[in-house]
Amino acid sequence: MGMYEYAAERYGAIGVDTEAVIKKLDAIPVSMHCWQGDDVLGFEGGGELTGGIQSTGNYPGRARTAEELRANMEKALRLIPGRTKVNLHAIYGDVKGVERNALEPKHFAAWVEWARDNNLGLDFNPTLFSHPKAGDGLTLAHPDEHIREFWIEHCKRCRRISAYFGRELGQPSVNNIWAADGFKDVPADTLTPRTRLAAALDDIFSEKLDKRYNIDAVESKLFGIGLESYTVGSHEFYMGYAVKNNLALCMDAGHFHPTEVISAKITAASLFVERLLLHVSRPVRWDSDHVILLDVELVAIAQEIIRNGLLDRVHIGLDYFDGSIDRITAWAVGMRNMRKALLIALLEPSDKLREAEHSFDFTKRLLVMEELKTMPWAAVWEEYCERDGVPANLVSGL
Repeated sequence: MGMYEYAAERYGAIGVDTEAVIKKLDAIPVSMHCWQGDDVLGFEGGGELTGGIQSTGNYPGRARTAEELRANMEKALRLIPGRTKVNLHAIYGDVKGVERNALEPKHFAAWVEWARDNNLGLDFNPTLFSHPKAGDGLTLAHPDEHIREFWIEHCKRCRRISAYFGRELGQPSVNNIWAADGFKDVPADTLTPRTRLAAALDDIFSEKLDKRYNIDAVESKLFGIGLESYTVGSHEFYMGYAVKNNLALCMDAGHFHPTEVISAKITAASLFVERLLLHVSRPVRWDSDHVILLDVELVAIAQEIIRNGLLDRVHIGLDYFDGSIDRITAWAVGMRNMRKALLIALLEPSDKLREAEHSFDFTKRLLVMEELKTMPWAAVWEEYCERDGVPANLVSGL
């Protein structure tokens, strides 16, 4: 009996069909973020990263052009099983010399052609950082109406580009708005910037787009470099805005207090918003965006999605950038870990766990959860990778 056959028998004994699990896992889209490949610099021609974020390290191989970035992503994709999307920021198109409030779908036509050739979907993000008009630490909440209008127009155009992705590729593109607006020191007025931000968002979303092609999301942040004391778009702000306006709520694993985890928020938020977008990252003491590990929190995120039947309402995207290691490996490790976590969650007998819990048999719940930790999920992973034509073990042969 081979390893997979043994695993299938073990899981079958607890009511889990590994064949059905493999099929379901392969169909779950996970969005791979382009900015790991070039340290979030983009292709406008600038070399400075601002807006409360920072990428560190100078490992060789950073992509310098969109062509290099796509070639590197293709290398990573050959190591990643399952249905994949690619997440773009607005600074990654053919945008050199193009102002952000003048972006059009044509500036991203090469990405659409590449995605179609590689059977990929595309997601999108306006880029509200690393720009002279973001130099005051405020964009959509800026007191200067002209600066505010610049960024409003940028976001409007990004929504149309996202819809263009969806129409061309036959699957919805998630367009996520995140603005690093805030203050380094304690502000005297926390209300007025939030009032301006809400009005700006109302303007941005005034154009109704087909949700078959574009899904709008908004993302909060706790703090960042240069905005340590106050962030305009806090969790409470965007939670309220998403609920009020029927938008997807984005929760980034690094955008909360150090003792908070997004796995604990998923089902609560799901009661009040139609969709959730998860930016899966690994903060180390702050929003430091490390490559995700197969750790307790990553598995918990996957379990909350799977156990509660939220796959059709939760969009999974990765968000980290580490310039100190090989960037292709960083993509592959993170994407594979996300799928491993989803596999572990799918291999649970969720119905039996719920049944024990609902009947107050907490002893059985504990016993089953603990026994699952040493079940042979890795054998199922290896079988899955082999069927998908990717290596099951990245270190073999090194």
